[in-house]
Amino acid sequence: MKLYRPATILVGILFVLIGGLTRLATPDQVFDEPNMMVSDGTIGQPLEFGKEATITVVRMQLAKSVLDANSTSDKKPIETNGVYVALEWETTPGVDKPDNPQPTLVSDGGVVFNPVPFTYSGLEFGASGFTVSGGIVFEVDPAELKGLTLQVRTGQLWNVLNRMVSVDLGIPGEESAQRLVDGAVEQYVLPERQTRVAS
Repeated sequence: MKLYRPATILVGILFVLIGGLTRLATPDQVFDEPNMMVSDGTIGQPLEFGKEATITVVRMQLAKSVLDANSTSDKKPIETNGVYVALEWETTPGVDKPDNPQPTLVSDGGVVFNPVPFTYSGLEFGASGFTVSGGIVFEVDPAELKGLTLQVRTGQLWNVLNRMVSVDLGIPGEESAQRLVDGAVEQYVLPERQTRVAS
């Protein structure tokens, strides 16, 4: 007869306890609602991302090259063989400031694009009572523009109720995608983040 080691038993008990505490943390949400709260919308629409927190995609711009706002005059823009999709956004924190929001672009075909790590490319929330605005850039295959959607998920490890914002970028088909690619600007300057008092 094989006996389990005490360490194995302790690890098992630890996982059971963590699972129980997680369920006790917010029983209403666990039992009465699904585990994922999704806010769907379009460009220009403030979408809920936690208690009173909102994310708004203000503008979309396709570009052939990108330059950071803090770049020196002799710095050359970074070009791509695909196309850059730049999204300008505003966030307002609510009761609990959402930490570590994780944005991705997802195409109709299920291809996932992550943000390009430029200095000012990213999405964040400021302190309570303040609105933050900025931009985020993705390098995208032009063949995958159809149905492109921005998805922002919560990044906390211990969230019981996961949240996601899903923003339809308004590219329903190949024809509209091609028009956007043809109209892509030569150079997009990624703005610095701005903070102001929330209205």
